[in-house]
Amino acid sequence: MLKSLLIKDYALIENIEVEFGSGLNIITGETGAGKSILIDAMGLLLGERASNDVVRKGASKSIVEGIFEIQKNKKVIKLLEENGIESNAELIVRREISLKGSNRCFINDTPVTLNLIKDIGNLLVDLHGQHEHQSLLRVETHIEMLDEFVNLDNLLDEFEKLKNQLEILLKEYRELLQKERLLKEKKELYEFQIKEIDEVSPQLDEEDSLESELKILENSEKLIELTADVYNTLYEEDGSIYDKIVEVKNKLNQLGNIDKVFLERLGECESALALLNDVSHFVRSYKEKINLDPARLEEIRRRLSEFNLLKKKYGGTIRNVIDHRKKIGEEYQLAENFSVKINELEKEITSLRKLCGVAANKLSVERKKAADKIKKAVEIELQSLGINEPNFEVKISQFVADENSNYVIIGDKNYKYNERGIDEVEFFISTNLGEDPKPLVKVASGGEVSRIMLSLKSVLAKSERLPILIFDEIDTGVSGRIAQKVGAALKSLSAYHQVIAITHLPQIAGLSDFHFAVEKIKLKDRMVSTIRKITDDEKIREVAKLLAGETVTESAIKSAKELINSR
Repeated sequence: MLKSLLIKDYALIENIEVEFGSGLNIITGETGAGKSILIDAMGLLLGERASNDVVRKGASKSIVEGIFEIQKNKKVIKLLEENGIESNAELIVRREISLKGSNRCFINDTPVTLNLIKDIGNLLVDLHGQHEHQSLLRVETHIEMLDEFVNLDNLLDEFEKLKNQLEILLKEYRELLQKERLLKEKKELYEFQIKEIDEVSPQLDEEDSLESELKILENSEKLIELTADVYNTLYEEDGSIYDKIVEVKNKLNQLGNIDKVFLERLGECESALALLNDVSHFVRSYKEKINLDPARLEEIRRRLSEFNLLKKKYGGTIRNVIDHRKKIGEEYQLAENFSVKINELEKEITSLRKLCGVAANKLSVERKKAADKIKKAVEIELQSLGINEPNFEVKISQFVADENSNYVIIGDKNYKYNERGIDEVEFFISTNLGEDPKPLVKVASGGEVSRIMLSLKSVLAKSERLPILIFDEIDTGVSGRIAQKVGAALKSLSAYHQVIAITHLPQIAGLSDFHFAVEKIKLKDRMVSTIRKITDDEKIREVAKLLAGETVTESAIKSAKELINSR
C-alpha cells in the first residue's frame, strides 16, 4: 500500500503531502488543476525518467518521496536483500531532480540506481494512463498474470528445481568439454612431469632428514678428531678431568677425617664422577659409530640436488611438489577417462531434460485450460465496461530448439525453455467487431488498456501481485451506465488492492473510501496546485459538481447523496 506521497517544487506543486488509505482512493479536480502533474510525480517513484524542466521556478531541485507498506510483498523484500538494502515494514522511495542535471535515487535513504527503482516499482504498482509503467504493456508480465489466475506456484517450484539441477549439470558439462580440450593439449606435459617427479619420488619429511645426515657426513673427520679430544680430556689421558676429580675426592675424604663438614661434599664428587663417566662413554660410543662413507655422501648430495631441481620447477617446497603431482595426476587420469565421464554426464543431462519436459508440459496443460477461462471471463468484464464485441485471446507459444540451445525434451522434440517453462504468453485483443486480434501492446489506447487491466484484475481479484493499482484515464470515453459498471468494478477490486483513480465521473467518485480534491490556487502571486483529503460533506459537493458543473443545485446535491449512498 502507498501510505503517503510527498512532492516538493515539482512543476506547479510547491509542497504537498498526502496520505492515502486502503481501499478505493479517488482524486478529482478541474481540468488543468494539476491531476496529471500528480500522476507524473507518482511515475517518478516507479522509475520513469525525468527532465530538470519539472523543477519549479525559483527552486534548485524537485523531490518526490513515497512511503509504501511492503511487509507482505516477498518479491520486494527479496530484491532489497539481493541489493544489500535493509528492509522494514515500510519502504521509502525518494527521487531528487536537480537543475544541475543530477538525478538522485534513494531507497530507505540508501543511494540506488534508477534501474533498481524501476525494478522495485514493477513489483509494487501498476500505473495506467499515458505512462510507460503499465504491466499490460510489458509482454513478459502476461505469463505471470496467467499463472496467477490458475495458481501454478507448486508446478513452477517443481520446474524451477529441476531446471536449476539441469543448468548445474550443463555448466559442469561445458566446463568438462573445455577442460578436455585444454587437457589434451597438456597431456604430454603432464605425462613428462609425472615421470620426472615419480623418478625422484620425494617423501614429505625426507629432505630434512637427508640434510641432517649430509651435515654429519661432510664433517665426519672433524667429528672423529673432536670426540677423541673430548674423550681423552675427560677420561683417557694422564691427568684427565676424571683423575683430577678422583684426586679431589680423596683429599675431601682426608679433610673429613679432620672436620666432618667436608664429608657432606663427598656425595657431590660422586655425582660429578658418574656424570663424567656417562659423557665419556657417550663420546666414545659416538666416535666408534662414525662412518667415513664417500659413496653415501655422494648419494645424498645427488638426491638433494634432484629435490632442488623439482622445487625450482614445481613450487619451491617439497610439499608443493607432492601437491602438484597429486593435482596433475588427477588431471591426467581425467584426460585418460574423459569419454567415460562425458558419457555419464550426457546420460544424466538427458534424463533431467526429460524430467524438466514433464514439469514444463504440466505447466503448459494448466495454462491452456486457464487461457480459455480467462478469455471468457475477461470478455464478459470488457463488455460490462463499455468495450462492445471484444475478442480477447491468450496466445501460448512454444519454440523447437536446435542442439546448440538450452532445451528440454518432450516426447521426441526439443523445446526452448525460460524461467517459467517452455511457454511464451501474449495477450491479443480486438475491440472492434470483424477485426482480427492483434498484440495488446500495439493496439489498445490508454483508456482501453486501463479497462482491460481492470477486467483482468477483476478476474484475478485475489492475487497479491502488484498490490497498488493507479488509474488515470479509466473513464475515457465512458459515461452513464458504463460509468456505474466501471465504478463497481473498481470498488470490488479495492477489496483486494489499494486503488488510486483519477476520474471526472460522479458515478465513480461517489464510491470512494477516501476522496482527494486537486485544486489550483494563487499563492504569493503565483499559481500552485494542491491536493487535500476532503470531508464527507465536501465529498457530496464535489460529486455534485461533477454532476452539474460549477453551479451546484439542490437536485445535484440530492443525486450526489444517492450516488454516494449507493455504494
